[in-house]
Amino acid sequence: MDGQFIFKTEKVVVCQHCKREFQYHRSSSSLSYHLRTKHAFTARGSDRPKSQVGVNQRQPTLVALLETNQQMERGKNDAITNAIAHWIAMNGRPINIVADEGLQDVLRVATGNKSYTLPSRKVIDGRISDLYNHEKSKIQQLLDSADWVALTADYWTSLANHSYLGVTGHIIDSMWVLRSFALTVHHVEDRHYSEACAEHFPSVAQAWGVYGKVTTFGTDNARNMTAAVGQLPFEHMPCIAHILQLSVNKALTESAVDNVLVKCRKIVGHFKHSPANNIELKDQQIRLKLKERSLIQDVSTRWNSTLQMFEQLLENEEAVLATLGQPSHKHKLELLADSEWEKLRVFQTLLEPSRYADLLGGEHHISCSVVLPTLCHLFRAMTVSEDDPLYVVKFKTAFTTDLQSRQEKCNLHWLYLATALDPRFKKFKCLPKETRGEV
Repeated sequence: MDGQFIFKTEKVVVCQHCKREFQYHRSSSSLSYHLRTKHAFTARGSDRPKSQVGVNQRQPTLVALLETNQQMERGKNDAITNAIAHWIAMNGRPINIVADEGLQDVLRVATGNKSYTLPSRKVIDGRISDLYNHEKSKIQQLLDSADWVALTADYWTSLANHSYLGVTGHIIDSMWVLRSFALTVHHVEDRHYSEACAEHFPSVAQAWGVYGKVTTFGTDNARNMTAAVGQLPFEHMPCIAHILQLSVNKALTESAVDNVLVKCRKIVGHFKHSPANNIELKDQQIRLKLKERSLIQDVSTRWNSTLQMFEQLLENEEAVLATLGQPSHKHKLELLADSEWEKLRVFQTLLEPSRYADLLGGEHHISCSVVLPTLCHLFRAMTVSEDDPLYVVKFKTAFTTDLQSRQEKCNLHWLYLATALDPRFKKFKCLPKETRGEV
């Protein structure tokens, strides 16, 4: 600890960083602990304080020097390189992170080898390619051994405004475990007309050799996607969660709450688009002993986001009004009236059953058999009662009418079979009595 401590007296040393005094009796363990815990990034040197008359310093042995500076054995070095490549690939890290000196310092400390050098970007590129080929081979073997394959596809746009097609394959392996694999995510330059989509989808199935095994093809409910699958010899399975979201949007529009939604979105945007406004809101949350949470903006394509926006606004109603009511807080927002806050509470209750849509998006369980029971539950929850105000009646009526029309266009044959094969629903209580015998 050369230079970290100086002697004040023969038995008292002073820390040069914080001026704290310590008793010194030839043992430096307490001094080392102080440096490690309080001054970890400034502590350097040996493990003994500098004496006014000089103290013998312990020199490292030749063996210790060789161990910390010799080249790492090839097997261990390859294992670290493979681990770095796997980390970059699985966690979406930039490949040029291998040029980071800080990462190299961390690995040198972790391995205890001061001569360790990070692999080059070219080496990592090669290892990631090897990893991809290895995983692709494993997936191909599983697909080859599967009797049937279900596919789902979706087009999406990146932040750089590039269009991509993603196709996922689903199988049940020999151990009756649901397995899902991303078969492709590739850049698409042509427009998403139904004819173009009808060419993209089978090309992926053919590339993986599963064209003849495809049972159903799942997509959203966009017209081009529905028309594209209609041109192919696959059973179409529309996304039920997307159907539910479309019905919710339709009901909100026809229940005359557009004005309330616009006000809510502007209030949430006022805090989300300004860090200073958000800090003021968090100060009020702390003062009122509320959870420090940011408000949620709803997205038309994401189910339950409108419900979450209502929940967060209601939970932070007092904090929002206190923040916007401060004289120093300038804004031009039109605040919600008391009756409109009450409408939010009513719609929170109305939209609560739609939370069951999360069951329809499972990655580790089969969701096809829970579709009809979920829809049955929603229809029951949306039954109009005599106590409902007019806007609630409009919402429930619009929701059930729209959802019923969309359900009839679903692949009910497959949904009936899936429900019949699920022991939980074998009595078919989720189906009309006249339909149960047919199933």
